[in-house]
Amino acid sequence: MDRQEHKVERRLAAIFAADVAGYSRLMERDEVGTLQTLSSRRKIMDRLIAHHRGRIANTAGDSVLAEFPSVVDAVQCAVAVQEALAYANQDARVERRLVFRIGIHVGDVMVQGCDLLGDGVNIAARLQSIADPGGICISESAYGYVRKVVPVGFTELGPQKVKNIEEPIRAFAVTLTKVAPPSTQATPAKALSPPDKPSIAVLPFTNMNGDPEQDHFAEGITEDIITELSRISAFFIIARNSTFTYKGTNPDVRQVGRELGVQYVVEGSVRRSGERVRVNVHLLEASTGNHIWGDRYDRPLADLFDVQDDITRSIVASTQTQVVLNEGLIAERHEHPDFHTWDMAKRGWRNIYQLSRESLERAREIGLAIKRHDPASPKGPQIVATATYHLVYMGFASDPDAMRQEAIAEAREAMRLDDRDEYTQWTYGNVLMGLLGRREDAISAYEQALEINPNFSLAYGSLGTTLAWQGRSDESIRTVEIAIRLNPRDPSIFFRYTALAVAYYSKQDYQSARDWAQHSVARRANWWIGWALLAASHAQLKDIAAAQAALSGLLEVLPNRRISTLPFPPLGEEQITHLREGLKMAGLPE
Repeated sequence: MDRQEHKVERRLAAIFAADVAGYSRLMERDEVGTLQTLSSRRKIMDRLIAHHRGRIANTAGDSVLAEFPSVVDAVQCAVAVQEALAYANQDARVERRLVFRIGIHVGDVMVQGCDLLGDGVNIAARLQSIADPGGICISESAYGYVRKVVPVGFTELGPQKVKNIEEPIRAFAVTLTKVAPPSTQATPAKALSPPDKPSIAVLPFTNMNGDPEQDHFAEGITEDIITELSRISAFFIIARNSTFTYKGTNPDVRQVGRELGVQYVVEGSVRRSGERVRVNVHLLEASTGNHIWGDRYDRPLADLFDVQDDITRSIVASTQTQVVLNEGLIAERHEHPDFHTWDMAKRGWRNIYQLSRESLERAREIGLAIKRHDPASPKGPQIVATATYHLVYMGFASDPDAMRQEAIAEAREAMRLDDRDEYTQWTYGNVLMGLLGRREDAISAYEQALEINPNFSLAYGSLGTTLAWQGRSDESIRTVEIAIRLNPRDPSIFFRYTALAVAYYSKQDYQSARDWAQHSVARRANWWIGWALLAASHAQLKDIAAAQAALSGLLEVLPNRRISTLPFPPLGEEQITHLREGLKMAGLPE
């Protein structure tokens, strides 16, 4: 045996200890599935540890031990890990989610070969056992280094007596700050304050048929109720992407109220039988769980849209009579869509929301099928334009030039067929901004969408992104924060984080830009603009090692690129030049 393996080195280090909550129970239930999931989650964690300059020392089963040269790096890594894992878990059933607990301490350790030993390691491990599932717990010594540096909040837990440590440890739980969006983890998140008008979250209706193929039908009814309620300016309505994170979880209404910051919760169920549909719906007070109103609708399928109107009117009347007096009833539809068109459109949007290359290509095919089935409907070109735009914008397009032209043509066709649809205006704005560089016209389209639907979070988000690339940073930040508040659990929230990173980078607040870029890549590792912003921000902060690590992430998404070959959309020329300067400082060749 090499004598070097016996040599013991002592040094000060930040120790990161993590393990899976309830691992034994998960293994008993499904050993193979749990091991497969653990492997995929470990890849996420290992990548983020390396990105934050950490070194993995010991692993055993479900546990990970790593050291960092800086406790700031360790805590930022832990936040990024929990965000990324929460995102990875959101489509898994609650009972099958792998949720890690993380403990962090800074202190003296002994290093023998690749192993870490000593009280510093033991304290980090004990802190990890105190942390909530999906949470982070740090020692007082770590807190002293990070409390004014890392953009998170802290809750003091007081002195903790732990096994094999003589003195109690003063511990702190890490929470997100007021401006940081809540995690999608299953454990209770920090409460959001209700807005100053009636606020409602519509939970995904339960599919009572038991047939997974009918899930999209129940989801479609839920989405339309959310859309119709959102058109009422006197209400504050949480967007579907956030409420749908509760699908299949049977959450406590009071928990939903706290996590989303709403006064009321709507829940219901749908049963489809042949050509008939039965919908049960209830309006509940979030703070108490008390029942305010409920009804059952048993109708022919042909009357589905009348049922949706009836439900919306009843919720309006039951929540605030003054809304009926002052605002009137819901905006009437110009016409009821063909049921088959409606059914396909819901499938198309469901695929768009996933924002992967495969799902966007499926959505595009569905949109083309709608065009063939119902040429007079705006839904077909609307979905084709949205899917194709995202394929180009996210760098997934197989033929970018052809798809760019297709997206432009389909967005214009959707506008010709129905320019009073908020999704049509939003899609048209995206094409104007991201493909044609017509930012002022894009802003006008987003504003039109918000006139139609004052609670349309996607329009707020895209408007904030456009303002950021115009250099209107303060306006951008305010607008994006509205989008996040309306849709705090949005799977596409990495776009919002990117907009905040751009806005702060333009303000030369490179530390905030770096932090939001880290949030962005933690949520979507294949989003190249997030990596570009992270690398440039690190470089502007003179942390060249971290900047080069971020460049590695960028080049993993877009191999063999130089600054001149990065596929920047036609956004703000001044802002892109500024970003290119940062990438050059980071070491990316011109």
